[in-house]
Amino acid sequence: MEVLGGTRPLQQLARWLDPPSYERLQLRANLVRGREQAAADRTGKPQAPVLLHRQVLIRCCRVCPVSEGVYEAAVVAAEQDRVRAAALRVELRRGLWKVTALQIG
Repeated sequence: MEVLGGTRPLQQLARWLDPPSYERLQLRANLVRGREQAAADRTGKPQAPVLLHRQVLIRCCRVCPVSEGVYEAAVVAAEQDRVRAAALRVELRRGLWKVTALQIG
């Protein structure tokens, strides 16, 4: 959520994301930034100051084992003005846990 909000650099998550998940999250973050910039350009108003810290509150989290070294999780995260759902799959690869699938609503 912080990456999409622009308060955390995506590079900080590179260790935990496999390359396809990293690229999809990077694309989505760029689209969000582009949309916000386009909205500011249309209105002619300066953009609101960027929040240094986004207050993301995890409302609910559920983790289910799929098989040895594979888990799926669902999370409900609340921000200041919206609530989002996220689902992810985490797999043990070469001794490291990697997110291999990520969906953010």
